[in-house]
Amino acid sequence: QVQLVESGGDLVQPGGSLRLSCAASGSIFSINSMGWYRQAPGKERELVATITRTGSTYVVDSVKGRFTISRPNAKNTLYLHMNSLKPEDTAVYYCTAEGPQLSRRWGQGTQVTVSS
Repeated sequence: QVQLVESGGDLVQPGGSLRLSCAASGSIFSINSMGWYRQAPGKERELVATITRTGSTYVVDSVKGRFTISRPNAKNTLYLHMNSLKPEDTAVYYCTAEGPQLSRRWGQGTQVTVSS
């Protein structure tokens, strides 16, 4: 099994930056890809970005150019670097991990609030 713990969420002003972290533990070798999702109040959970074991990344259009996903050396920590934050980025951000023999795992989430 894989356990995921997010951290780094905070209250930040519009235009500010944050770095979210996700620490993975357990059967890390079974992870093929990791990602970030978010859920804003009253909205459905949505994909933000993904990264594969080989380092291929995908970022949704709404955050492209502002958010970067990374997982240095495919180790046990996933990051989401968020710049030029907007009020519409306010959400609970969740880390995920999955693999060929690992069904998607979710972290508990971390709150990001963008407000002046």
